[in-house]
Amino acid sequence: MFSRTVTDYWLSSAPTEAATAPGRWQVITDGALPAGFLLTTLETRAGDRFLTLSATEARCLGLTGAYTDDSALRSALQANGVTLHGADYLFYLPVDEQRVLRAETVLGETRQLTSADAEAFHQFAGAAPQEDMDDAFVELDHWLVFGSFASGRLVAAASMFPWRGTPFADLGVITLPEFRRHGLGKRTVRAISSRALADGYEPQYRCQLSNTASAALARAAGYAQFGTWDVIESDAC
Repeated sequence: MFSRTVTDYWLSSAPTEAATAPGRWQVITDGALPAGFLLTTLETRAGDRFLTLSATEARCLGLTGAYTDDSALRSALQANGVTLHGADYLFYLPVDEQRVLRAETVLGETRQLTSADAEAFHQFAGAAPQEDMDDAFVELDHWLVFGSFASGRLVAAASMFPWRGTPFADLGVITLPEFRRHGLGKRTVRAISSRALADGYEPQYRCQLSNTASAALARAAGYAQFGTWDVIESDAC
């Protein structure tokens, strides 16, 4: 369903035996984790659950076995003052959808944005809810930016940047509230995703589990949920 890029990145270091028992995590110790990612959790849509952490974190938390469960993980985190950020959905384009998207023609007033669109983007950012600007992290100076216009006004924008040195292009999107439910966000997401694919990147769509509107947009734009991913926020170890 998903490309090898996705499965190789997330599952290549996973043990071959799936952690299918309810509440159980496979523990993966990785000595090359970057700062800020010394403990992560991944739950795939297929039901596998992986806890990846550095050797130092594993020793500090007492999670040195091959498996742990929800209760033990929760207790270890609480006892050591370690908190998680809060899980994100991980969405990717299935291989079949990528083929469709590569052949798709961008319709309407949707195009790539450049520095020449600075004033239009400034007006757009001023009209967008501040919470959306903070959460979606859409910026005109990102690696790749697309927008959709209505009567010459920028009303939806999406930007991407290469994510953590991976082949993934991480996506954020905002549509002005009064222009939602007209397909403009979907059109913008598909246009920028098509360009990322053409440039050799795997489009990645992340959003918090509580952001049901963003998750619905991901699915409407052809993305499918790979899993949920959480990362350490504060570290007392």
